Amino acid sequence: MAGDIPSFENLIVFPPSYYKMMKLNLETKIKVKLIDPKEKTVLTEEEDGKQETIKYDSLILATGAGSLVPPIKGRDKDGVFCLRTIEDGKDIQGAMKETKKAVVVGAGFIGLEMAHAFAEKNIETTVVELLPCTLSAVLDKDMAGLVQGEIEKRGVRIIVGRGVDEILGDSRATGVLVAGEEIPADLILLACGVRSRNELAAKAGIGIGVTKAIKVNPRMGTSMPDIYAAGDCVESKDMITGRPTLSQLGTTAVRQGKVAGINAAGGYATFPGVLSSAVTRIFGFEVGATGLTEFRAGRTGLKTVSGKITAKTKPEYFPGGKDIKVKILAEPEFGRVIGGQIVGGEDVAQRINMISLAIQKGVTVWELAKADTCYAPPVADTWEPVALASELAGLKTRR
Repeated sequence: MAGDIPSFENLIVFPPSYYKMMKLNLETKIKVKLIDPKEKTVLTEEEDGKQETIKYDSLILATGAGSLVPPIKGRDKDGVFCLRTIEDGKDIQGAMKETKKAVVVGAGFIGLEMAHAFAEKNIETTVVELLPCTLSAVLDKDMAGLVQGEIEKRGVRIIVGRGVDEILGDSRATGVLVAGEEIPADLILLACGVRSRNELAAKAGIGIGVTKAIKVNPRMGTSMPDIYAAGDCVESKDMITGRPTLSQLGTTAVRQGKVAGINAAGGYATFPGVLSSAVTRIFGFEVGATGLTEFRAGRTGLKTVSGKITAKTKPEYFPGGKDIKVKILAEPEFGRVIGGQIVGGEDVAQRINMISLAIQKGVTVWELAKADTCYAPPVADTWEPVALASELAGLKTRR
């Protein structure tokens, strides 16, 4: 959307020719209408209405998720879009050519990435978020404030703590109404998250979890024998709290898919759970997070301490270093790391991966503060910001 990738065709990692080469029978434009777990069959229907019953030994559901459309008055008007598929993307890209002003409803990763894309095309953009801050699912309010400030510097208006009351216009959207203010717009993007597509599973009697996604065991098996599920349609287990959660990320999907595939083919593999590690790059800076936020920890009854530091990605004397702010969360009793958030100019992804591994291995902030990190002026300072933030968090523990 922003123009970094030449065409939508570049996004197709596995074209039909790949499946043919791998001797996989790819059937497109066919709907599965019904699953019969007792007979171990699926009923399919082609575009012309022709139906066929296919038997299976093992079945994997990877039905994904669909865009969540909130019940906003006027949501069905022309000029209102969701972004989930390549077709959605092409529709929005076409509309952007005639757009002067856009409103993005939702300040999650997709909403902010699209705000960046609109700004790159010189479209005046407003982001409206019902929750108190941007990226509230992964960032604490202090870190989210940094993100909001950086985005607003680029000319994008952000409204938090307010919802869209109505989409204005007759048959075509002309703007939105937010807390009594009319905000004009030619294009409105609803980026309010996704909802698991579990209808097929529920109709087959497959168990649905408390998150309204398909419930699975560590082998990605469902409540029905020989039926597995993976990706955005399933409920995951949080590695820290052990509670059910949704982790609708590409990284989660591919790891779950591998486990489901191994087990469906007669092997043995398990999925350990999720930390929902995520990263993005918008407006020239990066944002990443893993594990719990203070809010999510509090909801599960966990107390937290934190360490936060602003540093440079290179030594002060070396040109090209960028600001980076790191926040480490830990539980106060033993100092076990339970979360990390980073906002900065570069190298955020691998630092988030480092914190993620520390959480998975039960590392304490004192151990992370002593990590044997590397140094060379062109790429890193002698003091790793993650280690420094961990040491500050350690000073607040009861050790």
